[in-house]
Amino acid sequence: MSKIITRFAPSPTGYLHIGSARTALFNWLFSRHVGGTFLLRIEDTDRARSTEPAVEAIFNGLKWLGIDWDGDPIFQFARMNRHAEIAHELVKRDKAYLCYTTPTQLEEMRKEMGAHAALSPKLRQLAEKGPPSPDAKPVVRIKAPATQNDEMVIQDVVQGEVKVPYTQLDDMIMLRSDGTPTYMLSVVVDDHDMGITHIIRGDDHLTNAFRQRMIYDAMGWDVPSFSHIPLIHGPDGAKLSKRHGALGVEAYRDMGYLPEAMRNYLLRLGWGHGDTDIISTEDAIRIFELEDIGRSPSRMDFAKLANVNAHYMKLCPDDRLIGLLMPFIEKELGSKPDEVGLQRLKHGLHDLKERAQTLIDLAKVGMFYLHKRPLPLDEQAAKVLDQPTRTLLGEMRQTLTGLSDFKHDKIETALKEFSAKKDLKLGKVAMPLRAAITGTTNSPSIFHVAEILGKDETLARLSDVA
Repeated sequence: MSKIITRFAPSPTGYLHIGSARTALFNWLFSRHVGGTFLLRIEDTDRARSTEPAVEAIFNGLKWLGIDWDGDPIFQFARMNRHAEIAHELVKRDKAYLCYTTPTQLEEMRKEMGAHAALSPKLRQLAEKGPPSPDAKPVVRIKAPATQNDEMVIQDVVQGEVKVPYTQLDDMIMLRSDGTPTYMLSVVVDDHDMGITHIIRGDDHLTNAFRQRMIYDAMGWDVPSFSHIPLIHGPDGAKLSKRHGALGVEAYRDMGYLPEAMRNYLLRLGWGHGDTDIISTEDAIRIFELEDIGRSPSRMDFAKLANVNAHYMKLCPDDRLIGLLMPFIEKELGSKPDEVGLQRLKHGLHDLKERAQTLIDLAKVGMFYLHKRPLPLDEQAAKVLDQPTRTLLGEMRQTLTGLSDFKHDKIETALKEFSAKKDLKLGKVAMPLRAAITGTTNSPSIFHVAEILGKDETLARLSDVA
């Protein structure tokens, strides 16, 4: 078997869509699974809408996801002459023809013959008459197979056997009157020249496959294997759109998701292998098969994505996690954190991870390690710290001052003894302490927090409110 080559071919007209990212992932996983090649092609023939920032967004989105491609990216616009060459080659082979019919004439023909009438025979008749004037500029149309009773059949790996009657295929335009190629022509020529063996793309391209197949057949080229993936829908079952939330990959990055979590989540959107939701990238490469892609549309489930992300945050090494956290910390803090605060945060990460699902969550719940004194108090903490409580904290501070070993178990024992003397439940002591040294009423074990802050910082924070 020849080497398998897949490709991802986005149009640079905006962000890298989350659905397109999944398509790239499936192509990448399949090529890596079989030891093949994964190529990147930028379909930038729509010059009015293609932009350099959009190209960069595609590159950056793929790099963030950890999807690497082989060789240099191919830019479709730069290959226009090659596309036109094939169109003219088909004219020479009598598989295509020069058509001089104007858009106005086409509209009149549709009115006369009916909107769904086959126009190809009439167009070919007119073409045989040649140009109506010396300066007339033709389009190049392919000759659709003139078979009345047969069907074109595509064996799609995902969709199964799909058929279209030849009578539904028209003489589509391959080259416009200004000499520019159409999408249908460019895609086929590029896929052939790049040696693409497997085309894996969204099922919104399924109808295109039949029209593109006409070009393959006319040129006598091998037809690649097709796998058309169902689209991603929103939680309500409707096609994913802006009203469902973030659509671009960079938006998920900015929402605090880890790239490995996004890879895992996108993998499970429409691809199945047992019941487990957690599949590492290494395992995915090992077991990925196109036949495991389902035929039904998958739905975005943001709660499940958050759970998957929480899982990967717990696995993430602390040094890397701190690095990923930095943009969110600086945004939340309004400045760069100092080294002392970062070390405290790092020591507290294990417990903080249990209380967060995204990097944004993690930055927020760990902010008390980074804040300068006096500590800002949230609304609930301010309610807890009434005057009687502040007096209690002053006495509590005296108890903690006497500790020579400021470890969490020693702190807990001392405060249990303090609460017993005051005839209070431990919670009546721990909650004011939490409010005073974290500025919140929701944190990991306050005894562990105090140990991480250290004796001097803990006592200083207590002094600020006592």
